[in-house]
Amino acid sequence: MLKPNDRTFTAEQVRLIGVDGEQLDIVSLARAREMAQNAGLDLVLVSDRSVPPVVRIMNFGKLQYEQKKSLKTQRRNNLAQKLKEIKYHINIDQNDYNIKMKRALDFLEKGYRLKLTLALRGREMSHQDLAYSLMARVLGDLAPYGDPDGTPKLLGRSITVNFAPK
Repeated sequence: MLKPNDRTFTAEQVRLIGVDGEQLDIVSLARAREMAQNAGLDLVLVSDRSVPPVVRIMNFGKLQYEQKKSLKTQRRNNLAQKLKEIKYHINIDQNDYNIKMKRALDFLEKGYRLKLTLALRGREMSHQDLAYSLMARVLGDLAPYGDPDGTPKLLGRSITVNFAPK
């Protein structure tokens, strides 16, 4: 973008767009700068590849402010990319299970993706059937609130499954 008083841009003729977005005419660069200065605004380069280059009379500070603001709202609305993780073990007590389920429901309701991990320690590796039954119970309880991304998979010493919020 051509900033105010930027002298590195050296085209002789430019296509000028006014404050309201209407196309004014093809004028010299000096005339375009003069018109922008008379309006109390900045001359901004819109397209330098077209023939002749396109410039616009506008408030450059306001443009930068709006771009930063839209970038901030995009980041705020990007919660679905964040991943929250909850870890379980086979010998989990009922109250601990309820607390972890409540936490998982909070994450899904807020729009976060959820990763459930069931970690197996020591001899628990020989009781994978118990681990898969616990994971099936968790999947059943979370089914109304989110969609699992596939089936639970054993990776090393842990069984994982990801959830996307509904």
